[in-house]
Amino acid sequence: MTVLDARALNRATLARQHLLERGELSVPEVVAHLCGMQAQEPQEPFTGLWSRLAGFEPGRLDEALTGRAVVRTHLMRRTVHLVTADDALAWRARHDAMLRQRVLGTYRPELAGIDLDEVAAAGRAVMADGRPRSMTELVQTLEERWPGPPRRALGELLVAALIPMAQLPPRGLWQQTAGVRNLPLSTWLERDIDPLPVDGADPVGQQLLRRYLAAYGPAASADLRAWSGLAGLPAAVKAARDELVVFRDERGRELLDLPEAPRPHPDTPAPVRFLPAFDNAILGHHDRSRIIDAAHLGLSVAGHRTVLVDGRVTATWAVRDRRLGVSPLRPLTRVEQEAVRAEAQDLAAFLDDWIEHVVFDDPALS
Repeated sequence: MTVLDARALNRATLARQHLLERGELSVPEVVAHLCGMQAQEPQEPFTGLWSRLAGFEPGRLDEALTGRAVVRTHLMRRTVHLVTADDALAWRARHDAMLRQRVLGTYRPELAGIDLDEVAAAGRAVMADGRPRSMTELVQTLEERWPGPPRRALGELLVAALIPMAQLPPRGLWQQTAGVRNLPLSTWLERDIDPLPVDGADPVGQQLLRRYLAAYGPAASADLRAWSGLAGLPAAVKAARDELVVFRDERGRELLDLPEAPRPHPDTPAPVRFLPAFDNAILGHHDRSRIIDAAHLGLSVAGHRTVLVDGRVTATWAVRDRRLGVSPLRPLTRVEQEAVRAEAQDLAAFLDDWIEHVVFDDPALS
């Protein structure tokens, strides 16, 4: 069985994430290919798309959001994601049990004894008038009936688990600051959520597996579980196994993949790329060693923006005091410095004309 080392896995993932070469796709097309983009920080997807799409302009994402081609909603791992309307409707029911379990796992004592179906029905009744509401406004209408739980616990239960919600624009639009206004997903998209099959089949699970491998593979079942928050989808993996190819990584783990998916040569050059906080390419696996060293794993979880050099996380970046600052995690060669600076200057021009300088935080690397 073929063994794929970390560099081979790195190049495969970069190719599928459109980080080896910027693509020519539309915003809905790339969001669909990526199986969504983590988006709890509303402005971060703009940088993620800029790093993946040739000539990306912020208005393209704004149009997709206001035109309802893409939507902000709680989905994988109970995290706010930017997903296409079609995927939100097709995948939501498959995630319902996980979303409930995760909210209950966080607030189990506070929500003890509450009938979840009654809370969901009451929430839907309030939202039936079609008026968007903040989480606070929604909870205020229900807290007389359920005065015990803290507002935060009851609100998260409603908007992140019990009622499939869309977070409406202007939340998530370019350089706009806006609070969260929720509306039921089916109301905003004017289509019903796809129900789960009654025969116990799992077509959505099989679709998630194939789509995940297309964007993140080759990958292990543990990677799929870490990305989705679902319990590994063993039935889907079993059903699709004969259609997949199998590799091993250097630790001996079994990796599944689509037969025709790109697996570039490990020596394929990887350009410098600036990634937003919580980027898919880093958080999309249980074993992230293909793209980030163990010593730096906490950076992405903590929301630091990162820089890929030769395909690996090698620096962090931030904008402050009219400067785009780069903080290397190791000494950079002169050639690497020049490549990072060039990409940083392009990113600065994209983010805002008022960014005057690109600086390396370590004076020795300036």
